[in-house]
Amino acid sequence: MARSQGQLQKLGTYLRPHWRDATLGVSALLVVNAIGIYIPLQIRNAVDTLSVTFSVQQIFSYALLILALASVMLVVRMTSRILLFGVGRQVEFDLKQKIFNHLLTLEPAYFAANTVGDLINRATSDVDNIRRLLGFAVLSLANTLFAYALTLPAMIAIDARLSLLALSVYPFMLILVSLFSNKLRSQQLTVQEELSTLSELVQEDMSGIALIKIYAQEQNERNAFRGLNRSLLNANLKLALTRNILFPILQGVAYGSALILLWFGGGSIARGEITVGDFIALLIFVERLAFPTALLGFTITAYQRGEVSIDRIESILTVEPKIQDTPDSIPLPLAQVRGKLSAQNLTFRYPGATEPALNQIDFVIDPGETVAIVGAIGSGKSTLANALPRLLDISPNQLFVDGYDITDLRLTDLRGAIAYVPQESFLFSTTIRNNIRYGNPMADQSDVELAAKIAQIHGEVLNFPQHYDTIVGERGITLSGGQRQRTALARALLVDSPILILDDALSSVDNQTATRILKNLSEGTVRKTVVFISHQLSAAALADRIFVMDQGRIVQMGTHGDLIEQPGLYRSLWEQNQLEEALK
Repeated sequence: MARSQGQLQKLGTYLRPHWRDATLGVSALLVVNAIGIYIPLQIRNAVDTLSVTFSVQQIFSYALLILALASVMLVVRMTSRILLFGVGRQVEFDLKQKIFNHLLTLEPAYFAANTVGDLINRATSDVDNIRRLLGFAVLSLANTLFAYALTLPAMIAIDARLSLLALSVYPFMLILVSLFSNKLRSQQLTVQEELSTLSELVQEDMSGIALIKIYAQEQNERNAFRGLNRSLLNANLKLALTRNILFPILQGVAYGSALILLWFGGGSIARGEITVGDFIALLIFVERLAFPTALLGFTITAYQRGEVSIDRIESILTVEPKIQDTPDSIPLPLAQVRGKLSAQNLTFRYPGATEPALNQIDFVIDPGETVAIVGAIGSGKSTLANALPRLLDISPNQLFVDGYDITDLRLTDLRGAIAYVPQESFLFSTTIRNNIRYGNPMADQSDVELAAKIAQIHGEVLNFPQHYDTIVGERGITLSGGQRQRTALARALLVDSPILILDDALSSVDNQTATRILKNLSEGTVRKTVVFISHQLSAAALADRIFVMDQGRIVQMGTHGDLIEQPGLYRSLWEQNQLEEALK
């Protein structure tokens, strides 16, 4: 009971901004049902009157009255549907916007623990269920309530015994809908799951079309698609079969009500208990209640599905961001940032991990200094890169920018001071120009080209037929790995932040190009603080200093010349690198 009350409160919260339209829509339904009661009564009067004194003029007057009432009823019904379904669409819009805005506040760790497919499903399918609940279900419940509240008194006023006999079959209609509702819901869910599986296969195959052709697996993919498509067809046929069984039975039950009325109503007319007009009015009233009664069962099912969807949506909206500004967050204007980075006993452990990814790290990086961070895979390099712009939930008093604790700084100011190029060079499905100026959408073409030149991608862009207007395709699929990385680097350079972090962002670029890029970064008129994480030791050797990481610790620091003279991990990595270069 408490859970249901909580769900109703949530529905009330969703509806509250649109209460005027909802109230007008429900009020319009009341008018529709009132007219729906008045029309059969006028038909009754017409039949009884004309059976005594037949007059063409009276026929026309009754016909015009009923036509006018029906026209008003049509307009008001359309208005109620537009208003109530519009409320559902407005709530759908609000929820999607709210979910999207909230997701943007959450840290990357949340998306690592929750699949993108599930989040998209909640923001689409579950929101759609709530939209149906607040449009169709509200309209159905209000219509059923008004229909019974107004129709039953009118029927009982004509003849209580006949009315109860005629409606005696309607509980069976509700029971029938309840029996079929779970099956329909299950079959509908199966259809959605099969459709989702088929869509995933199509998406994967379109993304991996080159791999399919390389391994000549076209026939296998055709067979896989045929199997999934057949499963979807079977699921749709089962759903259609259930519906085609249920709805004729419901119609038959409704006709059974009319048969009962005909059976007992004839005797009542013969005995003079009711008139022919009364009998016709009762027939119309019984028919009016058939559809709302059948719809009530589906409304209950819609509400059950809506309850589940509310839980799934609220499980997103109630998540508090672990990384967010506080009321005491310190502003740091970009013009005042010098670019000094420091760490004091920096330690970080991923949730559920037994060993720390960063273990008591200490360093100071001076403004304008280029520092390369090298080490084996899993040594903590990327974790350190993610910690600097506070993409991880770092504890206070461990990491500093210009002497400010990063947990005390406003997030927009901290991240505005740091340009970060991650390992995965994500590009949007738009032009190269728009990808480069993503962080500064109003940047001039000259600034875009300057950033591209520093990133060593400008010449290759000019070789494309559309130059900077070239569409890169989904996730940059039309570009090579090195081109994607250098485009992402140009994007970071365009925002002109005083601190630049490259997390293995040149791994797909050859050593000579990577070396030229680092040289461009270190020889600019206004030098940036560059943190360069790489496995390319020949490029890392150009840095002012090198940090060598192992098992979450910085085990060596110094210039390339100093480290190569010392026994240790760096010299081992350098010798291995030189051997690999010689074997190429």
